[in-house]
Amino acid sequence: MIKYRLHCSEDHEFEAWFASSGSYEVQVATGQVCCPECDSRDVSKSIMAPNVSVRSRPHDDEMPARYRNLVREVAKAIAAGTEDVGDRFPEEARKIHYREVEQRAIRGVASPDEARSLVEEGVEIVALPRLPEEAN
Repeated sequence: MIKYRLHCSEDHEFEAWFASSGSYEVQVATGQVCCPECDSRDVSKSIMAPNVSVRSRPHDDEMPARYRNLVREVAKAIAAGTEDVGDRFPEEARKIHYREVEQRAIRGVASPDEARSLVEEGVEIVALPRLPEEAN
């Protein structure tokens, strides 16, 4: 996960988390990132000092219980309402987009280049961060 300090065209500053720099690029390019104050989609990264962490993710005791529970509920809702197609996501998303198969909600994995290609083709996708294993 990467945390960026962002700013909009109205000079509001805010922070947002992304699964990768590629995920940030795709979400900004598709207008999925907006300013929480003015809803502007004209968003870019602010200059910020790097924050290096020695652990890959916080321990349970470092994350308030309400946030852990919220992450778990979101993960359950996504899993319940979608079909996991794994690394076949780009292929399946294209089949759905071009009506080669019946429309359905899917989730899976795509590289930043694959996601960018899908967006350029007009395939509607939403990039989500990887959720902790315990939330699945």
